Amino acid sequence: MMFAEAAPGTHPTIDLGCGTLCTINYDSVISSLIAVILTIAIGFWVRSKLQEGRPGKVQAIFEWGYDQLRSLVRTNVSDDALFIIPLAMTLFLYILIGNWIEIFPLAIFPILHGANADLNQTLAMGLIVIIVVQWYSIRVLGIGGYLKRFTKPFELPLPARIVFIPLNILEEAVKPVTLALRLFGNIFAGAVMIGLIAGFASLQLPVVGTVGGTIIGSILLIIWKAFDVIFIGFIQAFIFMLLTVIYFGAAREGLEHEHH
Repeated sequence: MMFAEAAPGTHPTIDLGCGTLCTINYDSVISSLIAVILTIAIGFWVRSKLQEGRPGKVQAIFEWGYDQLRSLVRTNVSDDALFIIPLAMTLFLYILIGNWIEIFPLAIFPILHGANADLNQTLAMGLIVIIVVQWYSIRVLGIGGYLKRFTKPFELPLPARIVFIPLNILEEAVKPVTLALRLFGNIFAGAVMIGLIAGFASLQLPVVGTVGGTIIGSILLIIWKAFDVIFIGFIQAFIFMLLTVIYFGAAREGLEHEHH
């Protein structure tokens, strides 16, 4: 059989007896918990490396990343929105670690998988980001300015802008969904590819045979994991962080119009 017995994307669950809301994908919970612990541990480790004077390699890399993110926030949001930096950095590190968990061999750690290969995980992060974005928008624009955001484009007269209100509301409502699906889809697709490549060894290839298929399958799996888990995992963590900053910038829409 080329495919595993379980369908791709399925998770072992525990039912606490109160329906769907009380059904837990325990492999996702374990993977996410490990990612949380590692994120906190790495955060404290980096903090211990920070010192005055000549920085070490860890501090130099951290300060470079911090400066790049601060520049991104100032360019896309505002100079007074630097509180976004710890949120964005934490999301980046946590998502990166959650993605890189997939590098562990399933034969040794069968309970672990990419933490973000579960839609529940990515959707929860998407909702948290958008909720904080709405709070920031209200804080910056006020209730009136916040509600006026949903009447853009501001260049049109008010009667014409009313037509766009449902579309603007829909655009805001689907942001956490698109944020979650983008991350989940890429990580899940990588996990499916790993399963397909791992099943390559069981094929009866007429030229190389079973042993040759095992060797080829192992080589392909190593190459794909190095590319997908490490590189794609990093890119997806960066994109999630970048979109978070961009959404905060969009939360200020209408501020310049109000001043004008």
